[in-house]
Formats: sequence, structure tokens, C-alpha cells
Amino acid sequence: MNTPLASPMKKAFENIHGYLEEVGRFTKLDPQDAWLPITESRKGNAYYAAFHILSSGIGFQALVLPLAFTILGWTWGIICLCAGFMWQLYTLWLLIQLHESESGVRHSRYLKLAMAAFGEKLGKLLALFPIMYLSGGTCVTLIMIGGGTMKIFFQIVCGEGCTRSSLSTAEWYLVFTCTAILLAQLPNLNSIAGVSLIGAITAVAYCALIWILSVVKGTLPHVSYDPPKGQSEFTRIFCVCNALGIIAFAFRGHNLVLEIQGTMPSDAQQPSRLAMWRGCMFAYLVIALCLFPLAIGGYWAYGNSIPSDQGMLGALFKFHQHDTSKLIIALTSLLVVINSLSSFQIYAMPVFDNLESRYTIKKNRPCPRWLRMALRGFFGCLAFFIAVALPFLRSLAGLIGGIALPITLAYPCFMWIEIKKPNMYGIIWCLNLTLGVLGMVLSVMVVIGAIWGIVAQGIKFHFFNPQ
Repeated sequence: MNTPLASPMKKAFENIHGYLEEVGRFTKLDPQDAWLPITESRKGNAYYAAFHILSSGIGFQALVLPLAFTILGWTWGIICLCAGFMWQLYTLWLLIQLHESESGVRHSRYLKLAMAAFGEKLGKLLALFPIMYLSGGTCVTLIMIGGGTMKIFFQIVCGEGCTRSSLSTAEWYLVFTCTAILLAQLPNLNSIAGVSLIGAITAVAYCALIWILSVVKGTLPHVSYDPPKGQSEFTRIFCVCNALGIIAFAFRGHNLVLEIQGTMPSDAQQPSRLAMWRGCMFAYLVIALCLFPLAIGGYWAYGNSIPSDQGMLGALFKFHQHDTSKLIIALTSLLVVINSLSSFQIYAMPVFDNLESRYTIKKNRPCPRWLRMALRGFFGCLAFFIAVALPFLRSLAGLIGGIALPITLAYPCFMWIEIKKPNMYGIIWCLNLTLGVLGMVLSVMVVIGAIWGIVAQGIKFHFFNPQ
């Protein structure tokens, strides 16, 4: 090693060793990941990520956004919508950066990242219930929306002649659930990219149809934008909290970001965060072009007359069913059904993954195909039972938004502080701490406001009687 070649050779070996260490840092995977549906295939890309995000990010929650404007009004409604969009976009960036740790572990599930940041017990306590509640509750609501819209589509296409012999609402829920369970037999998250593409196209299409049709038809006669009168200051505050919950619920989906990123390959040259961020930027540009016109145009057209249960879709059927072509109404209904089926697959995937992980951890082997089919069928049947037993859940959008709000707006900020450990009292530390605390306070206020709204305004509790 004392020859003139020693120094260059030593430097070359050190560079190779450093490169191999860098590659290894991005390829340190949990062996169980190869057996579970979220990470079974790591052949995703930015396009697949955009498809998944669009299909899950635009949905029925966007249709109730104008309801928030009926409480907040024009100015505060637009301000809160813009602030919520920018806030959740920032926390989305945080999650994407936290996906790959310095030790080489890829956090391909939101729960795993929460456990790594807060500890195993506290992470489970904080994140497990909201994640499962958000995934399962969304699937139940999708059955209600999809099944109910299937019924409307059938009535429009078939006409009045076969209305008497049509299926009941519960039976349409069953038709939707059976179709969703059949689609759920696709093995992993990467394999449903085509389904998500169809879901993304249909979501953009029906959002555009609904808000363009509403704006073209113009405002309703005697439309009113005045806030409700005769309310006490106490009631007004809680109504505002409920409106903020509706806006927060419109931006749900952060519980799926790490899972989607987990389907991508990653190495030192091309870490997954780069492709994931490109896909997210495109997807959220499209989401903004859908949500903002839907919220602003819907409130302009219908004012305070927006139906509280179905939002813009209900307004379309209620106010324009007789002065609009049946073809357009039927097409809109069909697009909503297809998007609901697609979104069901994405939101159910964390539940499938959690159920299968219990088997793989206990048996230390992949889940058999027959058991995978049985577990997915069981979850579909359970969601159907809840949809039939508790058909009033659609009226709890504000409450669901409040419970899920920390997943989107608060936890990512705290996890960044715990994992990245920025300089205390620095700009990044103060920003994340402020947003995290504000997100938790807002979550509590939204939950209290939603409960107050339920108590004050009342909900028709019709068990086992979907209408």
C-alpha cells in the first residue's frame, strides 16, 4: 500500500464502500412487507401515485363543501378553504419526507411511522383508532353513497314503469357491496392502479359536470346567502366548528399517503420521495381545480338551500331533475357509482393489510389465498351491515372530519419534530409545533361542534331502515 497507486485505490474503495452503504440505507426492508397487500409489489411510480390520490382525494366529501360556506359565508369560507388546502399540502410533504428514515427503514404505513415517532404504545393509542375509523367509516359511507346512487340511476334509466318492482335501498347497498368485494380480490395496492385511474377520471368528470351544470343553470329564485338568524353566540361558535370539520373532512386521505409511497422502488439515486412528490403535486393541482369551483360555484348557485345530507349531488337531483336532460343526470349518477367503487378499494386496503398482518406475524408465512378472500369478504359484509344498521352516518361528516383531523393536520408536524429533531426554538421547530398544537385544538373544537350540532339540530335515527 506504499506504492503511488495506494492513495487513489484507497479512495476508490472508500467511495465504493460508501455507495454500497448508501444503497443499503434505502433498501432495508421488513421481510413481512413482501407478504402484505400494501407492500407486496414495489413497482409503482409517480403516475400510479397520482391515480390513487385523485381517486381517493376527490369524492363524496367534496360534494358537501358548500355546506361549510352556508355557515362561514363568502369571505371566511374561501379563506378557510385556502388555508386548509395549504396546511394539508405542507403536512403531506412532511409525511413524504419521513417515509424513509436515516436508519434505512421504510415506513410504508401511517401507524408504523406514528409508532416510530411516539413509541409503540403511544403511537398505537394516537393513530390506530383514527386510521381504522377513517378507513372503515369511509367504506361504510361509500356503500351508502354508491348504493343510493345506483338506485337513482336505475330509476332514471328504467323510468316510472318499473319503479314499483325496483330493489329497496338496502338491496342496492348489497349490490354495491358485492361488486366492491369482487373488485377487492385484486391482490395488492399496486394491482388496483388501473381501477384508481378509472376512479380518478370519473371523479374529475362528475365534479366538473355538477358544478358546471349548477353554474350554467344560474342561481335559484330568491337565493339567500345570509347566515341563519336567531342563533345564540354559543350556537354560532359550534356551527363554525362544524363547518371547519366539513372542510377538514374534504382533505382526508393522509392515512393513505405512506401506503401509496410504499409501493414505489427506492434507492440512493432515485429515492421514492421524489417520484411521490411529483405525483402528489399533479394530483393536488387537479384536486384544487375540482374542489374550489365545486364549493364556490355550488354555494353561488344554491346558497343556503344546499341539502344537508347529500350536498351538491342532492341539490342537482332536487332542483334540476326536471329541467335537465335525463342523460346528464344518469351519467352523473353512473360516474359517482364508479368512483365510489374505486375509492372503496383504496380506503379498504389499510384494513385488509392490518387483518392479514395479524396472520403473517403469528404464522410467519404469507396469508393463503382462500383466507385473503375470506377476510376481504368479511370486511365487506361488516361494512354493509353497518351501512344498513346505521344509515344516518352520512350526517356525521363534521364529526368524522374532527376525529380524523389530527391524522392530516397535527400528527405529521409532531412526528417531524420527534424524528428529524430540528433546532429547538428554530423556525422549523416553532412552525411545526404551532401547527401541531393548533391542529389538536381545532380537532377538539370540531368534535365538540359536531356533537353540539347533532344535539341542537337533531338527526333522524332510523336504525335498519335506509331511505
